[in-house]
Amino acid sequence: MDVERLLKAVATPEKIRAFQRPLLRWLRRYGRNLPWRRTRDPYAILVSEFMLQQTQVATVIPYYDEWLRRFPDFASLARASENDVLRAWQGLGYYARARNLHATAKAVVHRRRGRFPRSIEQMQKLPGIGKYTAHAVASFAFNQSVPIVEANTARVLTRLFNLRKAIDSVAGRTTLWEHAASLLSKSNARIYNSALMDLGALVCIPRKPNCGICPVKKFCLAKNPKTLPVRKSRPRTTRLVEKHAFVVRQGKILLEQSSKRWRGMWILPPLKLDGLKPSNSQQRPLYTSVFPFTHHRATLQVFRHGAQEITNEQRRWFRIRSLDSVPIPSPHLRAITDLLGVPRLRGPGVRTPQSAG
Repeated sequence: MDVERLLKAVATPEKIRAFQRPLLRWLRRYGRNLPWRRTRDPYAILVSEFMLQQTQVATVIPYYDEWLRRFPDFASLARASENDVLRAWQGLGYYARARNLHATAKAVVHRRRGRFPRSIEQMQKLPGIGKYTAHAVASFAFNQSVPIVEANTARVLTRLFNLRKAIDSVAGRTTLWEHAASLLSKSNARIYNSALMDLGALVCIPRKPNCGICPVKKFCLAKNPKTLPVRKSRPRTTRLVEKHAFVVRQGKILLEQSSKRWRGMWILPPLKLDGLKPSNSQQRPLYTSVFPFTHHRATLQVFRHGAQEITNEQRRWFRIRSLDSVPIPSPHLRAITDLLGVPRLRGPGVRTPQSAG
């Protein structure tokens, strides 16, 4: 059976239901009990979708629960300071997501009178909301009959249709969305999309798919599912070395507010062309760690520096005992706690995250 025949086989409502029935039965028995599935609140669902971008479910759950406790709705998030927002996000990485979520809350409150739009087109006009996120909120909050394509569903669809196009190409993405729409019914999109996502997360997994227990295996065209999906060759990882200063005196530590990668967060002062150099007595780094980004692998080196006061608009002295209230990216937070010899500082109400960012 080729792709065209499969599309014809599921083109009618009866055939679509024949495909969906075993999938939905499987969901009822094996589906994940996730907190954002117990609500139809578009705000809560939007928070989960922002957090789940490039972050594992197990890492997100405690952050999600604590975030909703601190910022239960658009209004409370819109009122919050950027410092408080970044502090609550600390450890999840990719902090542009937090800034975009904050900006979206302000837009909803100030421009839309607190009402989140139901239209996908209007959703995509808000900061940080692309096609997938808009479709996810439309489906899970408003039960609109729209397809969703993310990592898990893309893998399932690629194997189901034996799609050999690179899924990170324009042609591949377009085809994936078309395939996703072809299997979607008009009445239970919210539940169906959840089922497809869970199938990808629990059964149709990346390297060792459990085809023997797949509820829709008879529909699958993949001859060798382990080889799918196909992706374009990835760019080579860039290796960076970042040098920073460790400056402590009288129970205080000197930090600098980042204007680049971790914009708005506080980091150890960079050692570069601004007069900060490792002290002569300590040319070797006190601390070294490696942390990854999407296409980068950075080595953080921290050097001892003299305790003369160096302050400007970007640099401030912070009392060490008050660092729990300061948004600090995880690599720098780990360096500080290691060098100070204090218990690991933690995100608000959650375990120390494993995320590198």
